[in-house]
Amino acid sequence: MKIRIILLAVLSAAIAMPASAQRSKKTSAVELSFNYQKQPGAGSNQWAVWVENSQGEVVRTLTVTSFTSKGRGGRRGYTFRPTCVPTWVKNAKAEEMSDEQIDAVTGATPAQSGIQTYTWDFKDANGKDVPAGDYKICMEATLYFNSILLYSGAFSTKDKAGEIKLTSSLTEEDEAHKNMITEVKAALK
Repeated sequence: MKIRIILLAVLSAAIAMPASAQRSKKTSAVELSFNYQKQPGAGSNQWAVWVENSQGEVVRTLTVTSFTSKGRGGRRGYTFRPTCVPTWVKNAKAEEMSDEQIDAVTGATPAQSGIQTYTWDFKDANGKDVPAGDYKICMEATLYFNSILLYSGAFSTKDKAGEIKLTSSLTEEDEAHKNMITEVKAALK
């Protein structure tokens, strides 16, 4: 009986090896995803996803919704609606970004609800590899005017593949729009 238990343990370990061997591979990207439920009316449906270095400097914005960055009538949305992803605006120094830089990271707000996925390939805004080290993936969403949801998770480029633990904060509850962003996940790939 003891021999069977030992053999089963050895066999289980051997079967599990490919999964653990895969985790030890060098990571080459970070993926952040969330479930988006389109909300009615103005003052909602805005978000940004970006990566910061250990000094809190934005090394790359993966996306920012078009109203936030482009607004209307040639005026950027965050200038007349300051609650549009204010953490990204401040940390990315949006006021200092040229129209071309803003265009490069702007995406249309999806017309349909569903899973949104953004991937960072360890490159900066100029397409150059970033130095090995500690970084933070951030996702901010304006659920409705002053109701702002922020997720962030720290990781190292040297970490093994796997989930990145995210923390979240919410500035103001908004019952009607609370399901705009759910199931937020990040992982090293």
